[in-house]
Amino acid sequence: MSDWNTQIIDEFRANDGRVGGPFAGAPMVLVHHRGRRTGRELVSPMMYLPHESDDDVIYVFASKAGAPQHPDWYHNLVTAGHAAVERGTQSYPVRVRELTGDERDRRYDEQAGHYPGFAEYAEKTAGIRTIPVLELTRETA
Repeated sequence: MSDWNTQIIDEFRANDGRVGGPFAGAPMVLVHHRGRRTGRELVSPMMYLPHESDDDVIYVFASKAGAPQHPDWYHNLVTAGHAAVERGTQSYPVRVRELTGDERDRRYDEQAGHYPGFAEYAEKTAGIRTIPVLELTRETA
């Protein structure tokens, strides 16, 4: 997985935030976070859903491709409550908030409507876990 992520990160940075392959045309972001146990600086590439009217807000989905457990980055972000992102050619700090209930369901359904793979991930995890949705909001000085 590390080599795969490294290739996506390199491609993202070389192409102003755009990547090809299975992510061609999809909005991508690099999320910088610290390992909650190791303290190491980590970078995780992921697809995001932009807020419909606020460019300072995006949503990310802890799908882990439908695996039965949440990805490590999810735990790191929720524990820290903040992170940083590279979005296109911009880098900035963000505040992290986990969505719940109808708000979570609405955003997840919206993402699954754009990218059917997310509906498949939800099917794979049904009865095992609910895929978390995190709101990342730009922090201003």
